Amino acid sequence: MHIHVEGLVAIVIFYLLILFVGIWAAWKNKNSGVVEGVDRSETIMVGGRDIGLFVGAFTMTATWVGGGYINGTAEYVYLPGYGLAWAQAPFGYALSLVLGGLFFAKPMRSRGYVTMLDPFQQLYGKRMGGLLFIPALMGEIFWSAAILSALGATLSVIIDIDINMSVIISALIAIFYTLVGGLYSVAYTDVVQLFCIFIGLWLSVPFALSNPAVSDIGVTAVKQLYANQTAWLGKIENTDKWMWADNFCLLMLGGIPWQVYFQRVLSASSATYAQVLSFLAAFGCIVMAVPSVLIGAIGASTDWNQTSYGPIPPMQKDQSDMILPIVLQHLCPSYISFFGLGAVSAAVMSSADSSILSASSMFARNIYQLAFRQTASDREIVWVMRITIFVFGALATAMALLTGTVYGLWYLSSDLVYVIIFPQLLSVLFIRGTNTYGSIAGYIFGLILRIGGGEPYLKLPPFIYYPGWTIEEKVHHVTHEVEYLVMQRFPFKTISMLASFLSNVAFSYLFKYLFESGTLSAKYDFLDAVVAKHSAEIMDKTTLVNRNIIGLNEMAPVKPRLSVTLAAAFTRKETLTEEDDSSPESPSHENE
Repeated sequence: MHIHVEGLVAIVIFYLLILFVGIWAAWKNKNSGVVEGVDRSETIMVGGRDIGLFVGAFTMTATWVGGGYINGTAEYVYLPGYGLAWAQAPFGYALSLVLGGLFFAKPMRSRGYVTMLDPFQQLYGKRMGGLLFIPALMGEIFWSAAILSALGATLSVIIDIDINMSVIISALIAIFYTLVGGLYSVAYTDVVQLFCIFIGLWLSVPFALSNPAVSDIGVTAVKQLYANQTAWLGKIENTDKWMWADNFCLLMLGGIPWQVYFQRVLSASSATYAQVLSFLAAFGCIVMAVPSVLIGAIGASTDWNQTSYGPIPPMQKDQSDMILPIVLQHLCPSYISFFGLGAVSAAVMSSADSSILSASSMFARNIYQLAFRQTASDREIVWVMRITIFVFGALATAMALLTGTVYGLWYLSSDLVYVIIFPQLLSVLFIRGTNTYGSIAGYIFGLILRIGGGEPYLKLPPFIYYPGWTIEEKVHHVTHEVEYLVMQRFPFKTISMLASFLSNVAFSYLFKYLFESGTLSAKYDFLDAVVAKHSAEIMDKTTLVNRNIIGLNEMAPVKPRLSVTLAAAFTRKETLTEEDDSSPESPSHENE
């Protein structure tokens, strides 16, 4: 095995830079939040709620712009039969940030929640919060796996080491600085990582475009010049339009209900800042996608027979997911390629660390502390977070080693939160009167309809065949194995999401009517979701708060650069005034 020394040096330099920034951020902010009396565990999860505009804009952009984003966009632009028309992520995730800023950032931030699951546990109870943690965790794990998979592919091209080894090394570095500094380390390293991506890619693009083996990308955008390669603009066939729309809605709406997004929202210094950061990040997503699109177009416009890569194009070697590092490696001068690849390899960690931290935050707070160990000390919660950072990091690493294309993992991660979490979030924030019975019904309906459609990336066959389904043949070019896949061209993911939402509302109002009208006796309200909850409210407000686990400080708005402690929430009336009239869903929603 030949090791590229220059590439190895570049990797070491950039990794040391990222590691140094992560440790420095942890040291710089080690006392953040202590003055206000905020728990150390909360500081790790959302910082001191004092992330400013500059760092906040970068870390919010890095919510989506990572290895999966830049490698996956280039992959789909390059893939024959797909092209730019199917590279939906830049536009889908940009719109998700706009919608998140318009409708979700303000109510979540102004009530001072700590994680995305807090409003669910406040309204639906700790058991339902635990159920909703499962798809949220799976989404974060799949997302992290997509980033690590892209990172491993990049490293294996740069220094010609085994892809599994590169994935493991990269995961260990991301886990280490996340463990040391929490959100502060993640946020500050995001700034460096995005600079690395932007400079590294834009520095490489002109050299790749001027390579003699690359045809005019303006011509190849609409015209096929090489065998097995179609025009890189791509097109949407009539038979695929519903599937295209289904995937686009998945990215646009499924990009909202993520702890990795709300972690940034909840760490902003005010609700207004959280909205502004979302809009800036949407613009940043579009800008950061441009060089990836160009590199994908360059890959589709290259006569690989004239390059050091060899006569067989990447697609026929099942290496389409590596097209970005391959272009930089074989179409740029060595000193440019190593700089670009070194920067990108360090930078693509910018989402893996965030997802690992998000998953561990939800588990430590919403599962361990609020559901099982309400008396757990802050020190105990911090240790639980550290342990789960390792555990979830290991799970994401294992998934990256076992799965296929980056884009496949990418869609799959958004799929889970789109079908299950998004309709629940809509219900809990904007629909008055929903309760635990409706939440369970929505969860079950959405899950059955989604799993029923099958999942090719997990080798899961369908048991529901939606209208327009077809069987497609997939040939693995390296092994020459033929695989037959069921393709669901019906927008069943969006239908599953809508069914989940409508089921939540319908069953909530049905059980509310049955109990309040006396059709069902109050003794059957075993989830304490309707009649029993109202009785508890009348008898003792404090008991109600304690039973629902969520403290009043998390139901109240948090003023800019100020974290309200539990004791202050019971004594300061001003902390309960900001958001009550600004949203259909106020803290009193739980008393419907």
